[in-house]
Amino acid sequence: MAENPAYPVGLRLTGRKVVVLGGGQVAQRRLPALIAAGADILLVSPEATPSVEAMADAGEITWEKRPYEEGDLADAWYALIATGDKDANTRASTEAERHRVWCVRSDDADAATAWTPATGHSEGVTIAVLTTDARGRDPRHTAAIRDAVVEGLRDGTLVAPHHRTRTPGVALVGGGPGDPDLITVRGRRLLAEADVVIADRLGPRDLLAELPPHVEVIDAAKIPYGRFMAQEAINNALIEHAKQGKSVVRLKGGDPYVFGRGMEELQALAEAGIPCTVVPGISSSISVPGAAGIPVTHRGVAHEFTVVSGHVAPDDERSLVDWPSLAKLTGTLVILMGVDKIGKIAETLVAHGKSPDTPVALVQEGTTAAQRRVDATLATAGEAVLAHEVKPPAVIVIGEVVNVGPNPSA
Repeated sequence: MAENPAYPVGLRLTGRKVVVLGGGQVAQRRLPALIAAGADILLVSPEATPSVEAMADAGEITWEKRPYEEGDLADAWYALIATGDKDANTRASTEAERHRVWCVRSDDADAATAWTPATGHSEGVTIAVLTTDARGRDPRHTAAIRDAVVEGLRDGTLVAPHHRTRTPGVALVGGGPGDPDLITVRGRRLLAEADVVIADRLGPRDLLAELPPHVEVIDAAKIPYGRFMAQEAINNALIEHAKQGKSVVRLKGGDPYVFGRGMEELQALAEAGIPCTVVPGISSSISVPGAAGIPVTHRGVAHEFTVVSGHVAPDDERSLVDWPSLAKLTGTLVILMGVDKIGKIAETLVAHGKSPDTPVALVQEGTTAAQRRVDATLATAGEAVLAHEVKPPAVIVIGEVVNVGPNPSA
C-alpha cells in the first residue's frame, strides 16, 4: 500500500520557539533560513561548527552547550533533530510526538513528523519541492527540480503567461562582455519582462534572439539622430517608450558605468521623472583578459591594474589620461576602445619610460566564439594590429601578466 504524500504547508515562525538539537553541518545549513524566518531559536549541542558558533556569538540564536535533555522541546513549535547520537534523536522525537511538535530528523526521515523541502527563492517567491512518497525520496532529485524552477524564474525562461511581471520604467542592464551566459541573473530576468529593448552593438546579441515576438528590439546605432547627437537620441528614445508605460531595457555591453555612458542616460531619465534601475554587468576590462588566460593581477607580478579608455590618442587635446604617469606604473594596464590608437599609445608609454619589450596582448571579441588573441610588445603592437587585422571590439592588456599563464591561442 502506497504511503500518503506529505501535506505541504508554510510555517510562520516569527517569534515562536524552535529547538535545534546538534550543531553540525545539518544545523549550519538549516539555521540561516530559520533565522531569516524570525524564529526564536534554541540550539542544544555540546559543540558547534565555527559558522554555527558565529551565529550564537552574533545573538542570532541561543546556544546551550550540553547534550539533549528530556523537556528541551517543551513549548516548541518546531524541532530540528540532527545530533550524532541516534538514541538521543529517538528520545527527542518521542518527546516531540508527545508534545505535538512538528519534528524533522536528519538521521531517519521515516521517524519524523515533518520533512524539509528543497527550497529556493526568486523575486519574493519561495519554491519548495517535496517528493510524493518515501520510496522515491531522493534529495538530489528534489534539489535538481528546485534548481530548474528557480533558474527558469530568474532568467525568464519560466514565466506565467497571464501574470507576467512588468516594471514600467527603464533598466540600464550591463550585458557583460559578449557571451550570453555572462549576463547577470537579474539582467536576464529584466530582459524577459521587457516590452522594449534598446541594444548596443556590443551587447550580447544572442540574448535578443530569445526574446518573445512581441518585444520591440531597437538597435541604438540606428536610432535617427535628426537634430540630436547620438546619445541625446538614445536618451529621448528611452524617455519616449517609458512614458508610454512600457518596461524598457537599455542593454549595454560590459558594465553601464565603465565607459558605457550609463550615468548620462540615468541623469536624462531622472530629469524626465522616469524611474530607472541600474544592473551592473561583468566588465570586459577584467573578464576578457581572464577568458584569454590573462589575470589582470598576479601575486609577485602585479599588485594593481588600471583601466583606460583609448578612444582618443595621447596627443589629442580631448584626452583626460595622464599617460606619463601610467608609464611609470609597474602593474597592469588595460585599454578599452584603443585598437586604432595602440601604435601611438605604445610610442607614448615608451617615450615616458616604459620598456619597449613590455608584453602586450590584444584580445578580439573576447568570451565569444570568435575570440582570438594576438601577442606583441610595446615595440611591435602597432604593427601587430595591422598584420593580424585586429578589429574592435578588442581589449588590450599591457604588462608582465600577459606572460604569466599559457597562451590558449599559441
